[in-house]
Amino acid sequence: MSALGFLIGRIALVAIFPISGYFKVMQWPAIAGVLEEAGIPYSMPVAAAGVAAEFILPLLILIGWQTRLAAFGLIVFTAVATYLGHQFWAVPAEQFFGQFVHFLKNMAIIGGLLVLASVGPGPWAVSPHRAKD
Repeated sequence: MSALGFLIGRIALVAIFPISGYFKVMQWPAIAGVLEEAGIPYSMPVAAAGVAAEFILPLLILIGWQTRLAAFGLIVFTAVATYLGHQFWAVPAEQFFGQFVHFLKNMAIIGGLLVLASVGPGPWAVSPHRAKD
Protein backbone atom coordinates (compact mmCIF):
# COMPACT_ATOMS: atom_id res chain seq x y z
CA MET A 1 0.00 0.00 0.00
CA SER A 2 1.25 3.47 -0.72
CA ALA A 3 2.33 5.90 1.96
CA LEU A 4 -0.55 8.18 0.97
CA GLY A 5 -2.98 5.28 1.33
CA PHE A 6 -1.82 4.61 4.88
CA LEU A 7 -2.19 8.29 5.77
CA ILE A 8 -5.67 8.64 4.24
CA GLY A 9 -6.71 5.38 5.90
CA ARG A 10 -5.56 6.61 9.30
CA ILE A 11 -7.46 9.87 8.85
CA ALA A 12 -10.66 8.16 7.69
CA LEU A 13 -10.53 5.55 10.43
CA VAL A 14 -10.29 7.98 13.34
CA ALA A 15 -12.23 11.01 12.02
CA ILE A 16 -15.39 9.97 13.86
CA PHE A 17 -13.80 10.05 17.34
CA PRO A 18 -13.07 13.78 17.88
CA ILE A 19 -16.44 14.67 16.35
CA SER A 20 -18.14 12.29 18.77
CA GLY A 21 -16.05 13.68 21.63
CA TYR A 22 -17.05 17.23 20.74
CA PHE A 23 -20.75 16.38 20.89
CA LYS A 24 -20.23 14.62 24.22
CA VAL A 25 -18.60 17.77 25.60
CA MET A 26 -21.53 19.84 24.33
CA GLN A 27 -23.98 17.47 26.08
CA TRP A 28 -21.73 16.99 29.09
CA PRO A 29 -23.98 16.39 32.07
CA ALA A 30 -26.14 13.95 30.10
CA ILE A 31 -23.16 11.80 29.03
CA ALA A 32 -22.03 11.17 32.59
CA GLY A 33 -25.69 10.47 33.46
CA VAL A 34 -25.87 7.75 30.82
CA LEU A 35 -22.89 6.02 32.39
CA GLU A 36 -24.37 6.40 35.86
CA GLU A 37 -27.64 4.84 34.67
CA ALA A 38 -25.64 1.95 33.22
CA GLY A 39 -24.21 1.31 36.67
CA ILE A 40 -20.69 2.49 35.91
CA PRO A 41 -18.98 3.61 39.13
CA TYR A 42 -17.31 7.03 39.13
CA SER A 43 -19.33 7.99 36.07
CA MET A 44 -18.06 11.59 35.88
CA PRO A 45 -14.32 10.76 35.76
CA VAL A 46 -14.96 7.74 33.53
CA ALA A 47 -16.91 9.94 31.10
CA ALA A 48 -14.12 12.54 31.17
CA ALA A 49 -11.52 9.84 30.45
CA GLY A 50 -13.63 8.57 27.55
CA VAL A 51 -13.95 12.04 26.04
CA ALA A 52 -10.22 12.63 26.47
CA ALA A 53 -9.54 9.32 24.71
CA GLU A 54 -11.71 10.46 21.79
CA PHE A 55 -9.47 13.51 21.31
CA ILE A 56 -6.00 12.28 22.26
CA LEU A 57 -5.83 8.76 20.81
CA PRO A 58 -6.99 9.75 17.29
CA LEU A 59 -4.44 12.58 17.30
CA LEU A 60 -1.68 10.07 18.06
CA ILE A 61 -2.89 7.89 15.20
CA LEU A 62 -3.09 10.85 12.82
CA ILE A 63 0.51 11.85 13.42
CA GLY A 64 1.64 8.23 13.57
CA TRP A 65 3.16 8.27 17.04
CA GLN A 66 2.53 5.32 19.36
CA THR A 67 0.02 4.21 16.72
CA ARG A 68 -0.30 0.62 17.85
CA LEU A 69 -0.86 1.58 21.48
CA ALA A 70 -3.35 4.31 20.50
CA ALA A 71 -5.20 1.85 18.26
CA PHE A 72 -5.47 -0.65 21.13
CA GLY A 73 -6.77 2.13 23.37
CA LEU A 74 -9.45 3.03 20.82
CA ILE A 75 -10.33 -0.66 20.45
CA VAL A 76 -11.03 -0.87 24.18
CA PHE A 77 -12.92 2.44 24.16
CA THR A 78 -15.01 1.42 21.14
CA ALA A 79 -15.78 -2.03 22.52
CA VAL A 80 -16.98 -0.60 25.85
CA ALA A 81 -18.94 2.20 24.17
CA THR A 82 -20.53 -0.31 21.81
CA TYR A 83 -21.58 -2.59 24.63
CA LEU A 84 -22.99 0.27 26.70
CA GLY A 85 -24.56 2.26 23.89
CA HIS A 86 -25.76 -0.16 21.23
CA GLN A 87 -27.36 -3.11 22.98
CA PHE A 88 -29.49 -4.12 20.00
CA TRP A 89 -30.50 -7.32 21.81
CA ALA A 90 -32.21 -5.35 24.61
CA VAL A 91 -34.14 -2.60 22.79
CA PRO A 92 -37.72 -2.45 21.55
CA ALA A 93 -38.32 -3.87 18.07
CA GLU A 94 -38.57 -0.42 16.45
CA GLN A 95 -35.04 0.45 17.66
CA PHE A 96 -33.45 -2.89 16.76
CA PHE A 97 -32.24 -2.08 13.24
CA GLY A 98 -30.69 1.29 14.13
CA GLN A 99 -28.87 -0.13 17.14
CA PHE A 100 -27.77 -3.19 15.17
CA VAL A 101 -26.32 -1.04 12.38
CA HIS A 102 -24.42 1.12 14.90
CA PHE A 103 -23.15 -2.04 16.60
CA LEU A 104 -21.87 -3.39 13.26
CA LYS A 105 -20.34 -0.01 12.34
CA ASN A 106 -18.41 -0.07 15.57
CA MET A 107 -17.28 -3.64 14.92
CA ALA A 108 -15.97 -2.46 11.53
CA ILE A 109 -14.07 0.36 13.24
CA ILE A 110 -12.60 -2.15 15.70
CA GLY A 111 -11.55 -4.30 12.72
CA GLY A 112 -9.80 -1.36 11.09
CA LEU A 113 -8.08 -0.49 14.35
CA LEU A 114 -6.92 -4.11 14.72
CA VAL A 115 -5.35 -3.94 11.26
CA LEU A 116 -3.70 -0.63 12.14
CA ALA A 117 -2.41 -2.07 15.42
CA SER A 118 -0.99 -5.03 13.47
CA VAL A 119 0.74 -3.22 10.60
CA GLY A 120 1.51 0.16 12.13
CA PRO A 121 0.93 3.63 10.72
CA GLY A 122 2.76 3.33 7.41
CA PRO A 123 5.78 5.26 6.19
CA TRP A 124 4.43 8.80 6.72
CA ALA A 125 4.48 8.77 10.49
CA VAL A 126 6.42 10.19 13.41
CA SER A 127 6.93 6.75 14.99
CA PRO A 128 10.13 4.89 14.17
CA HIS A 129 8.17 1.60 14.09
CA ARG A 130 6.59 1.87 10.67
CA ALA A 131 5.07 -0.62 8.29
CA LYS A 132 7.00 -1.15 5.07
CA ASP A 133 5.56 -0.33 1.64
